[in-house]
Amino acid sequence: MSAAGPTHPDSLRLLVLAPTGRDAANTLSVLARGRMSAQICHNVEALCDEIEAGAGAVLITEEALVSDAPNRLHAIVTRQPPWSDLPFIVLTRGGPDSPVALRAMETLGNVILLERPVRMSTCIAAGRTALRARARQYQSRALLADLQESDRRKDEFLAMLAHELRNPLAPIRSAADILGVTTPDEERLERIAEILNRQVGNLTRLVDDLLDISRVTRGKIQLAKQRVTLATLINRAVEQSQPLIDESQHRLAVSVPEQPVYLDCDPTRIVQVLSNLLNNAAKYTPARGHIWLAAEVAGEDVAIRVRDDGIGIAPDMLSRIFDLFMQVDTSLDRARGGLGVGLTLVRSIVELHDGSVEADSEGTGRGSEFTIRLPRATAIPSDQPKQAAEVVRPRTPTRVLIVDDNADAMLSLAMLLRESGHEVRTAGNGQTALAVVESFQPEAIILDIGLPGMNGWEVARRIRAAQRSHRPLVLALTGYGHERDRLRAREAGFDEYLIKPADIGTLESLIAGHQQPIPVDPPPQAAAV
Repeated sequence: MSAAGPTHPDSLRLLVLAPTGRDAANTLSVLARGRMSAQICHNVEALCDEIEAGAGAVLITEEALVSDAPNRLHAIVTRQPPWSDLPFIVLTRGGPDSPVALRAMETLGNVILLERPVRMSTCIAAGRTALRARARQYQSRALLADLQESDRRKDEFLAMLAHELRNPLAPIRSAADILGVTTPDEERLERIAEILNRQVGNLTRLVDDLLDISRVTRGKIQLAKQRVTLATLINRAVEQSQPLIDESQHRLAVSVPEQPVYLDCDPTRIVQVLSNLLNNAAKYTPARGHIWLAAEVAGEDVAIRVRDDGIGIAPDMLSRIFDLFMQVDTSLDRARGGLGVGLTLVRSIVELHDGSVEADSEGTGRGSEFTIRLPRATAIPSDQPKQAAEVVRPRTPTRVLIVDDNADAMLSLAMLLRESGHEVRTAGNGQTALAVVESFQPEAIILDIGLPGMNGWEVARRIRAAQRSHRPLVLALTGYGHERDRLRAREAGFDEYLIKPADIGTLESLIAGHQQPIPVDPPPQAAAV
């Protein structure tokens, strides 16, 4: 029996080896009444060939177990893969004490003995029992194959993750080395800053993808739906993907309906989906290629297609392209990046919006096309939401306390905030932080969660319990992104919950927003484009 197992639909048939035509005919008649598929084998050689092709069970009479037949069948049994234990039904006149029966049990392993003469119902029951057990073995084989494939893909994913993480770390390390051995002029300093910002952005996107896929697998993605135009979503996605498209000198053609089309969706997530597809098209298309993004109304849905003339998708990959950790290109010299989670996110986010996504390709080297269908909002809003009044906040220095046991993260953030004119103190643990709060009276506290000794939750609770004349802004800045951690943050008294690495502009905005705002009239609303 081959390790691959059965290769045709008759894999659950019952093979019969009986030395006389009468025995064979009687057996077939009995099995037919039990609605079992059976096939007669006229000799041991034919039986061995059929077993190799795939069988559910073997029914054999003791008269056939003569000469070297048991040894030949034993050789077949010992070549079975680990999941396989082929059942043998042996018809014997001597019962379990007969020499033939004893030898059969020794050489064939999984043996059901039936003492002749056998009742018809007993023979049918034995056959059905053997075939049911064999069917479960095939199910185990399929499960084992799935687990092995999943294991292989996870191994590839971990190797690719290491590769993708090292890519941005290399220029970051080089930039740090340059700053350590020389004092660069202003132009070189700007270039170093650009490198660091770009590569930190790449690292952040990798981590965000990993967090998103974790939320997807646990069903924890929450949508913030609002009414938005299709053109707005497409423009935002193109804006995000344009640098990667330009880098490879691709030509992008965009087509959208002339009349406004509205969707009720989470715009951030749909932009993520479209940008992901555009990025894939850019990555998997050779330089100076072509990318098309076209949207149209299709009945009650909106159809958005992203097509390219890139490397395409092999036919055997089309049905698995959206599976987790699946990679179109796993060659060692691949330079396109990606962790094999992007398309899984695309499918999950689209399905959360009650939509669908499908992939199509004419084969390797012939480009690919992804089509997203989303329900459109049929009722066009009578008026657009009024623009909120702009708030002008004074840029006044603020007393800021940073609490983090990661010294590098703490000191670098302190340097940035001091450059903005803030007065900054630092603390590496919770006890020190509480002492600094008492003496320094900070207006804003940026607090890590995973602190030694007293964790951030407890620090925040003690700060809130001790507050008297003023209520400082308390921001969580942490690597923990689970929803339950956000809930604990609210219960502990945090005002905002930020995931590392936080954008300095976001921090500045939150700190400024804690001051008393001065509302002014909103500027005139720009005309829609």
